[in-house]
Amino acid sequence: MVKHQPLQVYERQLCLSCITGIYGCRWKRYQRSHDDTTKWELLWSLILLFTFSLLLVWFYFWWEARNDYNEFNWFLYNRSGEWSDGTVPILATTAAGFTYIAFLMVLALCHIALGQQLNLHWLHKIGVTAALLTTIIGVISINQTWGHEWDVIPISLQATGPFLHIGALAAVTALSWIVARQVVHAEKTKFQVVVMLLYFSVLLGLYLVPLYINSPCIMDPNTLKPRPNVIGHQGAPMLAPENTLWSFQRALQMNATGLEADVAISVDGVPFLMHDHTLQRTTDVKKIFPDRQMDDASFFNWTDLQQLNAGQWFLKDDPFWTVNTLSPREKDLIANQSVCSLEQLLKLASYHNSTVVFRLRRPPLEHPRYHSWINDTLQAVQRSGVPQSLVMWTPDEHRAQVRQLAPALIQTSVDKLSPESLEKSGISRLLLRYNQASTQEIRNFTHSNISLTLYTVNEPWLYSVLWCSEVSSVSSEAPQILKKVPYPIWLMRLDEYYLMWISADIISFAVVIGIFIFQKYRMSGMYSYSPEQIMLSAAVRRSSRDINIMKEKLIFSGEALALTPDTRGT
Repeated sequence: MVKHQPLQVYERQLCLSCITGIYGCRWKRYQRSHDDTTKWELLWSLILLFTFSLLLVWFYFWWEARNDYNEFNWFLYNRSGEWSDGTVPILATTAAGFTYIAFLMVLALCHIALGQQLNLHWLHKIGVTAALLTTIIGVISINQTWGHEWDVIPISLQATGPFLHIGALAAVTALSWIVARQVVHAEKTKFQVVVMLLYFSVLLGLYLVPLYINSPCIMDPNTLKPRPNVIGHQGAPMLAPENTLWSFQRALQMNATGLEADVAISVDGVPFLMHDHTLQRTTDVKKIFPDRQMDDASFFNWTDLQQLNAGQWFLKDDPFWTVNTLSPREKDLIANQSVCSLEQLLKLASYHNSTVVFRLRRPPLEHPRYHSWINDTLQAVQRSGVPQSLVMWTPDEHRAQVRQLAPALIQTSVDKLSPESLEKSGISRLLLRYNQASTQEIRNFTHSNISLTLYTVNEPWLYSVLWCSEVSSVSSEAPQILKKVPYPIWLMRLDEYYLMWISADIISFAVVIGIFIFQKYRMSGMYSYSPEQIMLSAAVRRSSRDINIMKEKLIFSGEALALTPDTRGT
């Protein structure tokens, strides 16, 4: 008697093999399993999900923090003493890590969608652990050294929130296909209820998120205030060396209405422009005065300062990656820049009728001009011939004396005070970092006739948000970029936003319900067929060229018919 083992028919499943192979190194069919995922692997799936979420926030933070990359590099310079673009390795590792973890997340979702058991390979577990620990260390380091920069996340959400909400809603809606399949195929009612509650709780939360999205750009375009003035912070430091005469000229060419500089006092009482405490980064002091390169810049006299070159470092270090965009003439002008005095800046501003705001740094206690620094600065203002109404005076020291000697100066505070306190002190302008004033506070200052200037604003999205917030002016290192923003990036009426919000929610809910119904109908249809019918139907649909027929095994019980005595006898 001959018994035939059923014909085994296998399809080539290259896609499934790649998914399970890359994720868990299970390339062979016998290595795969439809069993429930073990608790250990579920734990690793949660770790993968947490790592992905943390990296997503970390990546978003660095993407929006590009407005302040120069500030971050300057912090690094103060710690190391060497100038370098520290954002490049951070961005490279963050992008690589996020791409890797996101790829693993996609593979894990594919496993769930295909009903495969999750089994992350040990090499990937090492990679996930490394990505998680590296990100946590990065978060802690930034929190300790640059903690105020975290404010860029809620501020940026005023520009990106409505659109990120639509993207998140689309992603969670798409996940309903996997969720519905898991619910329909699950045998335990408790599991079905838990999954449904979790999923629809997340979905409901996303539906209600717009209630907490508050953007000043959701407004009536007819109430939009005039375009904020742009003040060149240290001139146009992306196009020319900071705090040099050519840098300020470039800022004026980019339609800057004002100029901002950092001022120190030399040994002989000459106010000059210098941001750092030493001359090491922005001059060739190592070459001219090698023994004094670490000395405070204020301990040099004006004659010594004039011997220094203040432009060649820009061509060498290329701090903003812009040198290759400069013409040969511009490079020649930059290579011959020298240290600029406050008087030179004021004369330039007077010629162009531009506002000037400067931060005056008091010399050290042992400096010969420690007590006369205010008078030295006032004398430079008077010698320049600039109208006092163009000069924003920021030092709080001896403010009453300054008012008597130069009553027309614009009294400006760099400390955040209430409008009432500013008015009582006779201060009409305020200079703050952009994260120090909320939209409501900006509008309160504006309505109290306090002109508010926020620094440092380099990105169009930030400029647009502050424009909609009714800020009067911004200080920028990139006037050439803001020059190209004649209107906020986006404006939306409140009724238009409500329409977009409600429409997206309705469409999402309809799609989710439709997917759940389809999966339920699809499963019930499978139950209406016997296993033999399902196998036969599947076999008929297969193409012969995609089928690899394994050898049919013949299993003989007893002796073969051709070898039996009865057969030989006949």
